[in-house]
Amino acid sequence: MYSIYWTAFKSLLGKEIHRFMRIWVQTLVPPAITMTLYFVIFGSLIGSRIGTMEGFSYMEFIVPGLIMMSVITNSYSNVASSFYSAKFQKNIEELLVAPVPNYVIILGYVMGGVTRGILVGIIVTIVSLFFVDLQVQHWGIIVATVLLTSIVFSLGGLINAVFAGSFDDISIIPTFVLTPMTYLGGVFYSISLLPEFWQGVSKINPIVYMVNAFRYGFLGISDVSIATSFGVLSVFVVILYAVAHYLITSGRGIRS
Repeated sequence: MYSIYWTAFKSLLGKEIHRFMRIWVQTLVPPAITMTLYFVIFGSLIGSRIGTMEGFSYMEFIVPGLIMMSVITNSYSNVASSFYSAKFQKNIEELLVAPVPNYVIILGYVMGGVTRGILVGIIVTIVSLFFVDLQVQHWGIIVATVLLTSIVFSLGGLINAVFAGSFDDISIIPTFVLTPMTYLGGVFYSISLLPEFWQGVSKINPIVYMVNAFRYGFLGISDVSIATSFGVLSVFVVILYAVAHYLITSGRGIRS
């Protein structure tokens, strides 16, 4: 029985990877170009005027946040667009009637998003090496943070796709929620520079914990507790998985 589940998982994951690799010019190249512009404009031009941040050059400071931003965006969009396409084309019904547990379906889509997110993160990291000499303090924290973050936003993309009624709906959350949260998540600045009230407000934003944990892995500095960061990430993984499993099991937005 478990061999069947494993085969189903591999098939789903293989389909997801083939999907975004087949159109790699649209899925892998744009993030590299976008991040290159960030490095040039914010890092080289503006960064030279800002000077240092927390004892590091501004370019060194923002690189981990920019890598994390690309991981978040691509993990989310991959699952959101793929799952909604399957729902729109009625392909998802074949999975629902197959003798495959819902957790295998979720895992297949989520790991596809994780794969794309991490792959884009690696590409952006390579691009960043042309602009800054990256330091690495804690490899384990880097790997754990990027893995948990990509899982969180892959699950978020799946939930978005379940509720989406059109292709336009899957762009609402990234545009009006993810983008503001990312820019206010400490990618371009240390929240310690903010007044005390706004520091408290910033800590409501979960992306603050993801960016800071990732930055700690590279530079060894963080505005928040690393233990708290991993606690927040773990809680979001559990909650979003539970929501995704409930939605698929109940067939909400899927079964007509």
